[in-house]
Formats: sequence, C-alpha cells, structure tokens
Amino acid sequence: MTEPFDKPGLLADMAPASSFRMRLQSHAADIRQLFDGLYAGHPAHAAAFQRLEEALVRAHLERPARLVARDEAKLDRGHWFLSQDIAGMSLYVDRFCGSLSALPGRLDYFSELGVNLLHLMPVFESPEGESDGGYAVSDFRRVDPRFGTLADLQSLQSDMQDRGMYLMLDIVLNHTSHHHEWARRARAGDERCQAFYHMFPDRSLPDAYEASMPEVFPESSPGNFTWLPECGRWVMTVFHSYQWDLNYRNPDVFVSMLENVLFYANLGVDILRIDAPAFIWKEPGTSCQNLPQAHALLRLLRLCVATSAPGMAILGEAIVAPRDIMEYFGTGAFTARECDIAYNATHMALQWDALATADTRVMLAAQSEILRKPFGTTWINYVRCHDDIGLGYDDHMIREAGYDPYAHRSFLKEYYSGTFPGSPARGALFSVNPRTGDARISGSLASLCGLEAALATGEAGAVETALRRISLMHAHCLFLGGVPMLFQGDELGTINDYSYLSDPGKSYDNRWLHRPITDWEISERRHFEGSVEHRVFSDLSRLIRLRRGLAMVADHGNLHWMRPHNRHVAGYVRAHDGRVLYGIFNFGRDEAWLTWYAFREHGHLPSTLTDHWTGTRFTCGPDHEHLIIPPYGFHLMEAG
Repeated sequence: MTEPFDKPGLLADMAPASSFRMRLQSHAADIRQLFDGLYAGHPAHAAAFQRLEEALVRAHLERPARLVARDEAKLDRGHWFLSQDIAGMSLYVDRFCGSLSALPGRLDYFSELGVNLLHLMPVFESPEGESDGGYAVSDFRRVDPRFGTLADLQSLQSDMQDRGMYLMLDIVLNHTSHHHEWARRARAGDERCQAFYHMFPDRSLPDAYEASMPEVFPESSPGNFTWLPECGRWVMTVFHSYQWDLNYRNPDVFVSMLENVLFYANLGVDILRIDAPAFIWKEPGTSCQNLPQAHALLRLLRLCVATSAPGMAILGEAIVAPRDIMEYFGTGAFTARECDIAYNATHMALQWDALATADTRVMLAAQSEILRKPFGTTWINYVRCHDDIGLGYDDHMIREAGYDPYAHRSFLKEYYSGTFPGSPARGALFSVNPRTGDARISGSLASLCGLEAALATGEAGAVETALRRISLMHAHCLFLGGVPMLFQGDELGTINDYSYLSDPGKSYDNRWLHRPITDWEISERRHFEGSVEHRVFSDLSRLIRLRRGLAMVADHGNLHWMRPHNRHVAGYVRAHDGRVLYGIFNFGRDEAWLTWYAFREHGHLPSTLTDHWTGTRFTCGPDHEHLIIPPYGFHLMEAG
C-alpha cells in the first residue's frame, strides 16, 4: 500500500514525519491485506482501492484543527474510552427536547446528572412512517428536517466539546432506506446502483438464501426478500421491506460507506455506533450473520478510521450470543483491533434474569465468557436502551443454575409481561415467533421494576420496593467498568408510554413503550424531595459521582466475581493501585446474609470496610458471621 501512496501529489504537501504519514505507514500492509482478501477477484478492485486511498488522505486533510488536537490528546491518554470519568445517556432528540437547536440549552441538565457522553439516536434523514426509528436512512449526510440541520448538529458538537463532553452517533452499514438515492436509481434500472444491493431477477438465489436465514421480525416483516415490480427484481430486505441490504461483495459499496464514516468522524463524533454489524456480509448456505468476511470488513474499517481520525472509537452493535460477541473485539493478529467497544447485551439481560428470579447463578454462569474481552477494548454497560431485552444467552448457563432453559425463559416472559401471578412488572412481549415461542421484552426500566404497578395502587411499600430495584439495577451496572449508558427517561423513573398505540407509524412496534417524550414540567420534580423523580435522579447522580472518584472502576481488566455463597447475592471485586472495591448486590426480595469468608477468598480481608453508598463502616467478622444486606440493597465497600 505504501507504493500507491507515494504517487506524486497525493502526499506532496505533508511532512515526512507527520503523525498521519506515520499512522499510514503503520497500517498500510494490514489495510491492503484485508482489502485484497475481500476483493482481489473483483473487476472493480484496483479502482476501488485507489478511491479508498484518496478517501483516507482527503479525510485527514479536511479534518478540522480542533479535532486533530483532540485526536492527539486522546492518543496521549491511551484508550481514552476505558476511563471511569465517562458516563453516557442515549436519547431521541425530538422526544427529549424537540430539536438539535434546543439541545445545547439542556446541557446543564446532563451536567447536573453527571452525564458527559450523549448518544443521539439516529438524526439523519429517514422517511416518516418507514424509518424504523431512524435506522432506515435515506441520506447519510443530511440531518432530517424533523431534528434540524447539519449546522445545528455541528454547533451542538462544538458546545459539547467546549464542556469536555463526548458525542456518539449511529451509522447503519447493513442497509439503506428504499428512498435512498442508490435505491431510487436501482429501482429505475441503473445497473451500477443495482449492484449496490442484493438484487435478483428470479427466486432461485433468494430461495437458496432463505433456506438457512432466520427471520428477524417474523411478525411484522416475515421473509428476507421483497419483490420490486418497477424493475422486476427481488431485493434482500432482512429487517423491513423498506430497508434494502447493501451488497458488500461489491468494493464500491465498502468505499462509499467508508466515505460516510469518515464524514461522521470529521463532524467530531467520538464514538461511532455501527448498527447491526453481524449482518453486513451475506453468503448462501449460512445464517448470513457473524461471517468471517463481516469481521474482515470491520477490521478494515477500523484501520482506516485509526489512520485518518484516530480519536474516534468504533462501537459494534452486535447483539449476538456470548461466544460470538467476543469475535467483534478481534481475534488472532487482530485481537483488540476490530471494534473498540461492544454492547454487554448478555449481562444486561442476565441482570433482568436475576431480578425476576432473585437468583444470581444464571448471571454468574455467563461471566467466564464475558471476561474473555481483551484489554484495550471495553463494554457499553446498560440496564435499558431503546431496544428490546433478548433472552438469547446460552442454555448451559441456565442449566448450571438448575433450571430447564425452555421453562425458565417462559417464566421470564410471563414475569416481565405481567402475566405471572404476583409479578409487579408491566412490560410486553416483542417479536413473538409463534412457531418457536421465542420472544423479546419491551418496557421501561421503571415499569419492569414494578413502579408502574405500584403507582397504580398507591401502595407506599410497593413504590419503595420498586425504587430500590431501580437503584440496585443502576448501581450493579455502573461499577462494572466500561462505559455506562443510561437511557432517556430512566433517570427520572419514567414509566411506560402507551401513546404510541394511536400513532400508525409506531403502533405495530411495542418498543415505543419505553421511548418516552420528556415532560420537562415533570422533570422539575427531581428538585422536590419525596417525589419519585427526585429519588431516582438523586440516587443516580450520586452513583455517577461516586464512580468518577474511584479509579479502580476504570476498565483495567480488573473485574473479579465473588463465588455465590448466597444465590440471591452477586458480588465483584475491583482492585487497582492498592485500592480495593467490593460491589455487593442483593437481588432478593428479603434480607440476605453473606459470610465474611466470601471476602477472604479474594485475598487478605482488611479489618474494616467503608461503604461509599451508605457511609457505614463495617468491622469484618470471622467466617461464621455475616454481612447482612437489606432487600434489593447494595454496598460499594472499599477496603480500609
């Protein structure tokens, strides 16, 4: 790769010792190897590679000086996203404050809470009524007028950067809207644009794909192909009929999407969330998910970003089985060189498992897989997000706890949909597959924790129990390490929003239950002591402040789980630079007793432990004595 970049003029104005040229030299061989491995036999190989080279140089030359300086500061810190100083929130701009131009006026709200990373749910153009929440993009470079303008987004980023905040945006690599320019041209018969998608004149290849491809939305969008009468073609549509899958077998597709990625980098995006990367390469006879070529594409993309915009981290939104998720951090020579960050979806779901069952053993059985994450990469840890809760963790984890997998998942679905006798949860089942019984769970954090049901009865004890569950779930997540990500509304204890049922563009998708519109009058209740909003907001902001002051909570690869001496209790140990933190969490509805021996298993037990949450100082007792943890209680205890 170094030879093509040495062509006259391409780097003529750049100093030989510039940091960009050195990064380019460092990554050149791997970029070439990955590109050739994917596209060496394609007739457009040489022209596409030249476009890739030019895109990298152009993106660097166009990168604003303030972002170049930010790159250098991040590189000096090394793996900046591992820090315990970062806490994020994911939000829908229109549902949070109306528009991008209004969001700078709400930045003080995030400072009050302790949040310094904003994940803006998709803001680029997508057709109303066929947007899939913004994930059916019709123009990757035009902000949807519903949210504002590109200038508004740039102004927001500048304000955030001045405050030391970070910005996270999405890009959808797998597909475009059927209103995208490429799709419109393809529908009109443009052969170059038809080659951007998986398009076929008859059912022979679609049937070959369908034989082994699962359905993502069997209820609302069965099948994986859609017929286009305008051009007499079948097009692959894995998610919805209005989302056309891009064909990454074509190198022009990769380079075109890389140019969009680098465009986002030069807007000042700190973390780029790649939506559904598991689907980006399709191969007949396979599930068309998690294929080796998909990993090669992600590695190539990351190397290109690391060359031109090294301050931007790559997040892979791969919601896959625990064993598969590790592949997205890279393997072999590319270990820790694929995605920088991934969603800890398995642990998120298993927290909900523990809360429903009051049994932490299933959650703990998964940790050997999760702890395989390589150093230099990290997790997004979260309790709720815009999406559903899947129950796709491995059966062996459930069996290790003594449960039957089918019966266990059936119980969880009944519990969180509120149909299990005595369940306080108020959720809904999403994407039910009537053939297999599979389903996922929708609902807000507060409603799934029982707050909606408790407020309906007005029973003070039930409200208190729900609030304790909410704080427990947040605390358990916040101190794991990685990047904690809250979801809009959860900081105020917002319950399910049923207004989506009257919106034809949303009524088919019950995930809108937990995508609330922020009521700023209600949010003011966070200042009224005794209100639900005050309790949830103040607990959460205090937890974030505590986290920021504990250096051992950064992702040093120092998370160690305590053995389950009490099945209701999960505990982990975080040690760094001579400081030791014990996180102890009771998922049970009753008082739990934990032998002091559980602490001694992880080294010498100090004579005292100070709980940062309650301020209590504990004297450590002998093995036959116990730490007593209240129902849904927790301790964040530092040795000494």
